[in-house]
Amino acid sequence: MRQKQSFIKNLDTIVTYIILILVALVFFFPCLWLILASFSKSGTIYSFDGFFPTEYSLDSFRMLFTDTAIYNYPRWFLNTLFIASFSCILSTFLVILTAYTMSRFQFKARKPIMKTTLVLGMFPSFMGMIAVYLLMTQFNLINNHWGLILIYSAGAPMGYLTQKGFFDTIPTSIDEAARIDGANNFTVFRKINLPLSMPIIVYTALTSFTWPWSDFILPKLLLKEKNMYTVAEGLMSLGETEFARFAAGSIFIAVPIVILYFFLVKYMVNGMASGAVKG
Repeated sequence: MRQKQSFIKNLDTIVTYIILILVALVFFFPCLWLILASFSKSGTIYSFDGFFPTEYSLDSFRMLFTDTAIYNYPRWFLNTLFIASFSCILSTFLVILTAYTMSRFQFKARKPIMKTTLVLGMFPSFMGMIAVYLLMTQFNLINNHWGLILIYSAGAPMGYLTQKGFFDTIPTSIDEAARIDGANNFTVFRKINLPLSMPIIVYTALTSFTWPWSDFILPKLLLKEKNMYTVAEGLMSLGETEFARFAAGSIFIAVPIVILYFFLVKYMVNGMASGAVKG
């Protein structure tokens, strides 16, 4: 009986690993193809032998940063970094404050606001693109990076529900004990709840950075001059014969996300423990 159970368990483990490996290969193949395509010597997708290039070269990466007369990738990269960084800071600040307020304070409009944001969140964001464009025109924010930052930051608090759910898991008895000791609301938030919330703050910062970093629709709508483009908009403006440069730019744009993730992941793992000690 034990041998039969052990055989079934081992078989289940083997089947699980096979399925996971197959799924991993399905997701890995497009990444591998894009990496190899970025080293294509011809630069165009029409010279590929099946899925892969016939000849390989580093020219596409060299041209990406040196041949900037028409396609100024370094400028686009800096534009995107500027927009994503400031959007990340402002969005994280606004989302965390909104989530904390909705989680910890009781007021008459609390439930109607929650229901309204939940309903509005069901509609795709591009439905309001015409209204956004008209507003940006009235405020003279067309071809202005701060206009994008304003839109990203102003819309971020609508997605506060995940953060609110995290704050709901922190016992309110901790807040009450701090208030008995004379702490005000700001002190409770800054010294008690904020350290305990490091994992959700890091998650919010990552998502607030990646959205403007990879967004294409809003920059395409508001940025009309090539020197103002973001990376996503700039790469889409490349010609058909520049596919290798497109692939190289797509790979390089993933670097900041990877660096930011590895820099912040330790705070997600250790946040609860360190926050409890500080509290």
